[in-house]
Amino acid sequence: MPFITVGTENSAPIDLYYEDHGSGKPVVLIHGFPFNGATWEKETRALQNAGYRTITYDRRGNGNSAQPAFGYDYNTFAADLDVLMTELDLNEVTLIGHSMGTGEVVRYLGNYGSQRVSRAVLLSPLQPMLAKASDNPEGVDRSLFKGFQDAIIKDRFAYLTSFCDAFFNPDQNMGKRVSEEAYRAHWQIGAMASGKATHDSVDAWQEDFRPDLPKINIPVLIVQGDQDRVLPYPVTGQRLGPMMPSGTLITLKGAPHGIPWTHADEVNKAVLDFMKQPAKARA
Repeated sequence: MPFITVGTENSAPIDLYYEDHGSGKPVVLIHGFPFNGATWEKETRALQNAGYRTITYDRRGNGNSAQPAFGYDYNTFAADLDVLMTELDLNEVTLIGHSMGTGEVVRYLGNYGSQRVSRAVLLSPLQPMLAKASDNPEGVDRSLFKGFQDAIIKDRFAYLTSFCDAFFNPDQNMGKRVSEEAYRAHWQIGAMASGKATHDSVDAWQEDFRPDLPKINIPVLIVQGDQDRVLPYPVTGQRLGPMMPSGTLITLKGAPHGIPWTHADEVNKAVLDFMKQPAKARA
């Protein structure tokens, strides 16, 4: 199994598990909460068939990566991504993030620039800022995040069931766009994450990405469902689109949060069409 070391904790290395398949221009896919790189299977297949090299990795605390007791913030997550990009010497990369993974994409571009990156895709984005504040009245009340963390502490596995319900909107999509087996598989993948990572990642959702947005000088595709029950569309994608001069927003009518699975055909078409477009000049 391939790993890249991004730090240490006491006597143990902090290793990230990654998979690197295919050839062509590289695409790095960053998964959502609380899953891992395995949830990209519908996208990696389409991208490899279209002639791209696909790299997925498990965020620290998730999947087969190390599960340290610290580092669950976006500056650290972006630093982990930078190590991966540097160690694999990736260039002309398309960065694709889903949900929590959009935070790595945006913070990486804000902190490290776009020298290695040609395009970015944000699926079900976390941006611009999810938490309510005096200068962000459109956000979600912070007490909601505390409730999530209390539920994780009380019974993380019961919380995962409620999260998967919000992820897939099973009342609308079960037996149509998601099977019971796929639902259970996502639950099991989520259960692989550490309790610490699951709990602390909720703090990261509240970070403010607005200072990062003006630093992004490459084309960005934003795709989100208007029935997203995890990251409400009016708070996230609908606001984000107009804030990004280099961005294009595609709204999937009736789609839930988990569009890489439920709406994979629509997502893959949008992404591949976007990647075929000529690159725009950087600002």
